[in-house]
Amino acid sequence: MHLVLWWGPVIALTLLLRRGHVLVEEGIFFSKMAVVTFGGAYAALAYVAQHAVEDLHWLRPGEMLDGLGLAETTPGPLIMVLQFVGFLAGWRHAAPLSPLAAGIAGSVITTWVTFVPCFLWIFLGAPYIEALRGKAALTAALSGVTAAVVGVILNLAVWFSIHTIFARVGETHALGARLLVPDWATLDLVALLLAVAAAVALFRFKVGMIPTLLGSAAVGATWALVR
Repeated sequence: MHLVLWWGPVIALTLLLRRGHVLVEEGIFFSKMAVVTFGGAYAALAYVAQHAVEDLHWLRPGEMLDGLGLAETTPGPLIMVLQFVGFLAGWRHAAPLSPLAAGIAGSVITTWVTFVPCFLWIFLGAPYIEALRGKAALTAALSGVTAAVVGVILNLAVWFSIHTIFARVGETHALGARLLVPDWATLDLVALLLAVAAAVALFRFKVGMIPTLLGSAAVGATWALVR
């Protein structure tokens, strides 16, 4: 039943539109994201940022930053960012639909295929959680997953940081790894100083998260108005 609920809308979109239409591609992409990502919202966003921006070109890095910034103003950052990505992808590749209709449909299918699988995993796995907690091998495996998730979140932080501080970022490949190469001529000194000041406030002076965010937002908005 859950599989029907999960894939039914994607199959319907495939029949109504075509296999390569952006709404169908969103259904498939975010379904895979729901299956292969572990570790919470920020681990999932690392996967989305890499593929939706760099591989599929549904939106630009700056727009991904805008989506995360908007989402962080409310609870539930994951769904807010994913809806933002789904809407923009549908808006930009709307034919034969109108941009608004395709954007709304993109945000809806994104939300649907992201969260319906979660209920499937819960219903399948919940009865066995308590029995599995005492398994030493499983506990060790989950510890390894936790360590990997920390690395993924760090990768996301670096990606967002570089694209925030530099207006243009290229890439190069070395030893099988893809490395970001910022254009130092496009350094945003104000953004860099603001990030450093926020870090000092948080870690050195133990200022709370909300005052730090509000202060950073106020400084950024003021700078945008006066420059």
